[in-house]
Amino acid sequence: MLKRIARRIFKLLIWFVVLTVVWVVIYRFVPVPFTPLMAIRAFQAESSYDIKHDWIALDQISEEIQLAVICAEDQRFLEHSGFDYEAIEKAISYNKTGDKIRGASTISQQTAKNVFLWPGRSWLRKGLEAYFTFLIENLWSKERILEVYLNSIEMGDGIYGVEAAANYWFNTKATHLSRHQAAAIASILPNPRKYKASPRTPYLEKRKQWVLTQMNNYGDLNLAKNDSH
Repeated sequence: MLKRIARRIFKLLIWFVVLTVVWVVIYRFVPVPFTPLMAIRAFQAESSYDIKHDWIALDQISEEIQLAVICAEDQRFLEHSGFDYEAIEKAISYNKTGDKIRGASTISQQTAKNVFLWPGRSWLRKGLEAYFTFLIENLWSKERILEVYLNSIEMGDGIYGVEAAANYWFNTKATHLSRHQAAAIASILPNPRKYKASPRTPYLEKRKQWVLTQMNNYGDLNLAKNDSH
């Protein structure tokens, strides 16, 4: 009996690995049409929920917003292999004494969570997030991870992806976003349903200026040069 159970569990694990790898490989080439978070938000809505989401290629996205989100969310994105252990150590140390919980999720981890999983802090979800992060870091390029991230993350209530965000917040296209507009959008990412890129509160204006400073210090963004895949 125990051997039969063990064999079944082993087969299920094999099928899980095969199916998830195939899923990740497909999304290496195919635009992500819908995410679990979109479905959850639609289900939670008390009235009709209008989703704004327009997929565009990375070369149609302003380099300003590419740089802005990296500077705001994960400045070691081009260097790490999915997990920023230095940031994790700092977050653990801060959370022992800080009043607010500080996260250390990389852009790769956020992409894995948004595209393949659901929000939450359970160990199961965290474990699956680590698994999918490992897969996309090894099966996708950094350019692809950033492209999917910029097309999938929440950038406002019902706003998903940078093209929809550019249109909603600044009545423009993602390819035309200026440095200041890009920094404004990046500044709301910690809580895009609460914060507004325009008009901004004094707090968000201060955060936008911080993002601009980080962008100026970071220098030019050259994904192709830094991509090791």
